[in-house]
Amino acid sequence: MTDSTSPAPLPARVPTAIDDIAERWVDTIVTLQPTLGTYIGRDEANDRYGDYSPAGHAAYLSEVRSTLAELEAATPADAVDLVTLTDLSSELRLTVESAAAQLELRDLNVIESPSQQIRDVYDLMPTDTTEDWEVVATRFAGVGDAIDGYIETLRQGIRSGVTPAKRQVREVIAQARKNSGEDGFFHNLARSAGSTSSGEPEGAGRVGGTDALPPSIAKHLTLGADLASQGYERLAEFLTTELLPVAPESDGVGRELYELESRKFLGATIDLDETYEWGVDELARMVAEQESIAREILPGASVLEAIAFLENDQSRKLHGSAALQEWMQATSDRAIAELSVTHFDIPQEIRALECLIAPTNEGGIYYTGPTDDFSRPGRMWWSVPEGVTEFDTWRELTTVFHEGVPGHHLQIGQAVYNRSTLNTWRRQLAGTSGHAEGWALYAERLMQELGYLDDPADRLGMLDGQRLRAARVVLDIGVHLGKPRLDGSGVWDADYALEFLRANVNMNDGFIRFEVNRYLGWPGQAPSYKVGQRIWEQARDDFQRREGSAFSMREFHRRALNLGGVGLDTLTSALRA
Repeated sequence: MTDSTSPAPLPARVPTAIDDIAERWVDTIVTLQPTLGTYIGRDEANDRYGDYSPAGHAAYLSEVRSTLAELEAATPADAVDLVTLTDLSSELRLTVESAAAQLELRDLNVIESPSQQIRDVYDLMPTDTTEDWEVVATRFAGVGDAIDGYIETLRQGIRSGVTPAKRQVREVIAQARKNSGEDGFFHNLARSAGSTSSGEPEGAGRVGGTDALPPSIAKHLTLGADLASQGYERLAEFLTTELLPVAPESDGVGRELYELESRKFLGATIDLDETYEWGVDELARMVAEQESIAREILPGASVLEAIAFLENDQSRKLHGSAALQEWMQATSDRAIAELSVTHFDIPQEIRALECLIAPTNEGGIYYTGPTDDFSRPGRMWWSVPEGVTEFDTWRELTTVFHEGVPGHHLQIGQAVYNRSTLNTWRRQLAGTSGHAEGWALYAERLMQELGYLDDPADRLGMLDGQRLRAARVVLDIGVHLGKPRLDGSGVWDADYALEFLRANVNMNDGFIRFEVNRYLGWPGQAPSYKVGQRIWEQARDDFQRREGSAFSMREFHRRALNLGGVGLDTLTSALRA
């Protein structure tokens, strides 16, 4: 790889009135929702939280309406403006619709609600200096107020008869208790101060414990951890004594709310019934493809027999987190070097992707984007569960492509790189789950097309994940819309969803139970991956038909990724323009 393969920067563009509106909206978000500011690297609000109370929601909605009015009065100066106007207006209108549906009053689930967001923000906060730890301690002290505001909102939901399902409440009670107490998250993080720096593995030769900090900061951290822990104790108590008794048993949210949630996660309107039937067919196709590859791996074998065979293949195993991290980094570096020559324009700034073992043990792999100046690079994190010491490369190869290049890192990093054309909102906050996760699944299939998964074992690993994503389309729509079960025995419910997922994934039962709970509490999000992939592939096919013999895969990727994050309806219309 040489510098000659790095694309030339896009020409500078004079900011417009619509860019100014979008920039002010980002500033508003950072002010009212500081955790999102932390996510995009705006550190000025790292020491505090926003207002999670009904008054806080009302203040946010007022700003949404004001910004929307400004946009509706503005005239686009060019094609870039038209995309910004279309996409930001659409997102703000969806926020108004969500408020009208009182979604904030039932905003509690096992993976992505204020209960998790208030805690998760610390995973991205810098902890390299004593000053960083002072900021952490200050934010610790604000956890209680944030939790109290959240409780006030949920309490208003109780009065209005708008509450989450019992299943979600029970699970979040357990999560809240894990964050409280002397052995909870906040006290453990405080104890690690001075010995844990961002992105460094344990045992990296640092000085130990809060004793390494000035006494005043160490004391501030401990007191802050006490306050934060007490906040989560109050949350657990409220959920147990007030919300759980009145929460409904039913998990499904019904068609009206589901349609709204689906549009939020896709940035597109889809036919839910047609998509459900497509999901059933897509799942059957995944199963048939898996069965065929299983017989390639081991003649006459079933999928489960082929998986058992591969799990006993020591040549495909990694031992220990250090070996996993090294393999992730080497795999990612190779993909970046080779794809930058063939199918993608990859700027030098994006070629730095850090593959790290996460400081948590929750399980799962995730990506965090670079800051706007690339001072914090894009990072792929692997949260290794306690006691897990062996990893199968055939199962995880496609995950590296999904989270790294050509997946999330290329997609998100490219938007950040295009600061000369895209305003901050377009670079760092715009987009949907369907756009991001759909692209990542598109990237997995693309790597198969490009020959990176020619080994049948690696293809089986990719299909294992793709089958899960297809099953989620069927399960999620089936449960929330109350559709007839595939076996004709009644309608979809949580028990049937669990049975269905067990039949379609090869993972431990704890993971399967968590996944089902996630789908039940976060309607519309899980299908956005596979549906997003479908829309991305349709967009490429449409682009290829229009370009004819002049079609270039590299050009399609360049034009699509240079848009930054957008809703999927905006993506398809912009590529046709």
